[in-house]
Amino acid sequence: MPKFAILDDYQGIAPAHFAHLQSRIEIVSFPKTLDPRDPVQHAELIKRLSSFDAVLAMRERTPISAKTIAALPNLKLLLTTGTRNLSLDLQACADRGIPVAGTEGRPPGVNSTVQHTWALILGLARHVARDDASVKAGSWQGSLGVNLSGKNLALLGLGKLGSQVGKIAIQAFGMKVLAWSTNLTQEKADEQAEAQGLPAGSFEVATSKTDFFARADVVSLHNVLSERSRGIVSGPELATMRPSAMIVNTSRALLQALNAGSIWGAALDVFDPEPLPLDSPWRTTQWGRDGRSEVLLSPHMGYGEEELINGWYREVAENLERWLDGKELLKKMN
Repeated sequence: MPKFAILDDYQGIAPAHFAHLQSRIEIVSFPKTLDPRDPVQHAELIKRLSSFDAVLAMRERTPISAKTIAALPNLKLLLTTGTRNLSLDLQACADRGIPVAGTEGRPPGVNSTVQHTWALILGLARHVARDDASVKAGSWQGSLGVNLSGKNLALLGLGKLGSQVGKIAIQAFGMKVLAWSTNLTQEKADEQAEAQGLPAGSFEVATSKTDFFARADVVSLHNVLSERSRGIVSGPELATMRPSAMIVNTSRALLQALNAGSIWGAALDVFDPEPLPLDSPWRTTQWGRDGRSEVLLSPHMGYGEEELINGWYREVAENLERWLDGKELLKKMN
């Protein structure tokens, strides 16, 4: 009987979607994430997966490189959730004749990540998590919220997600939207505005990266992580920001600035590594005290939506069954 490994299913919801295949394939879940950049954990990952014929990767939680693929002699099928997964070496799989397939499965309406972005912005601006803990501990009204109306929302990246975040800023909160990325022009920004049903000029392109950060009241990052974008928010950019400014969705280069209280606060959903170690300063620092900035943490839940994740697992189960039946896979990536 072939063997199928499910990786990084933190909520334990995947097995139910594959139960109907248990008579045809052995299914094992590994909810604990291993970081293959660590040689010890990489060796453990190889040992974990070496006997499996098929593997399911949940987005970018466990990168699977050419080195990993070369060390898995039994691997015949690699499945993943989402329409793309930049942490999988598709070429290495193709060279071995290993098909890779993803999913679609996004429910209609406002994107899950867009909704979570606004949850982070509002949660930070209104002290939701801290006030919740304070009230439950017996205190009352220890902080004042920030009014977003009229403020500048600065979008680093103006694709589909960034433009949806910008539309909500304008229509729901009366904010002004500033945008910047390496190749963004005002013409492209106007096209994105019109695609969201907004008039041209609704999204203003900053004259420079420095201008972008200097004018921002809330910075929200929506660019795809790549070698070109890695480190795009660093010390010089943070140094130009207003002391009253907030930043959302990045943990890179922020720790020093937040400890110094250089900006008002940050709301973070993505970290390196993940899950966060228990002794991470993001977990252990008393944020919002003794001159340190406000910090709101979320465990990479931008796409962690019940309907979306269950939909992905249903699609993966369909693909696994097609593979067992010798049929063509859906949503092939290589």
